[in-house]
Amino acid sequence: MADSKQVEAKAERTAARLAKRIGAFSKEHGGAEGQVAYIGERGARIVLVGEDGGWGDLVAPSVDIARKAVEKAGITAHETFDGEFAAKVRTGPYEWTRMAGIQVGGPSNG
Repeated sequence: MADSKQVEAKAERTAARLAKRIGAFSKEHGGAEGQVAYIGERGARIVLVGEDGGWGDLVAPSVDIARKAVEKAGITAHETFDGEFAAKVRTGPYEWTRMAGIQVGGPSNG
């Protein structure tokens, strides 16, 4: 079994890799904000929204690692994904087609 120093070092490396990806997203989209959400055994989802309305997400192995990555990347972190933050997301035809297909019982073929 790995000792606690090894586990901490691995968590730091994971957070650093995620922070690098968050930073790249932020640079590509003129800045970014994020929100960390627990997704069960899988870990935590980091939802990113760029200043241009582009969005994406990453999955971290834990909420702590996700929060550490967001902090290292230096972006604003929101507690929830609602209101003014959610309004910044810009969706295109692809997303609307997918959402419509899901609402009527299956994926869209368009």
